[in-house]
Amino acid sequence: MTNDHAPVVEKWERQRIRHVHRHKPVININQVDAEKLTTGQRIADRLATVMGSWPFIIVQSIILAIWISLNVVGYMNHWDPYPFILLNLALSFQAAYAAPIIMMSQNRQAAKDRLMAEQDYEVNCKAEDELKSIMSHLEQQDEVMLDILRRMEGQHQVIMGKFGLIAPDAKAPA
Repeated sequence: MTNDHAPVVEKWERQRIRHVHRHKPVININQVDAEKLTTGQRIADRLATVMGSWPFIIVQSIILAIWISLNVVGYMNHWDPYPFILLNLALSFQAAYAAPIIMMSQNRQAAKDRLMAEQDYEVNCKAEDELKSIMSHLEQQDEVMLDILRRMEGQHQVIMGKFGLIAPDAKAPA
């Protein structure tokens, strides 16, 4: 008995698709960005986080209410009489520094969002390449299975012909 299937196996071994990642690995942009932050950027982000929160608004409102109440009710000790010039100065000072700090944080966040969008695009392209590779591999498997099925049908015809059930040269129904 000769091994006449060896050329077929060698043919499929040569044509076999091997999966290879042809792209750099996906990275966590948030982690990379956090590692590159300067001290000033970290402070700006923390201040923007605190100043853009309800607890900050509530605490500031309570402080303002206490300030105004103590200055309106305090008959003897008015450190900031109406129209609360010192309070206006303090709030202007806070706004003068808070606005640019918050804008720095927002600008940095916008740049980070652009990086995230770019990374999403790269990940989508990589996923598309992976899907193409998987589909190609599945198509190759289909071809191999069809080849195996044709061989099995041929062998079935030969066996049935040897038993005299069908003529050896008869074709199987399509």
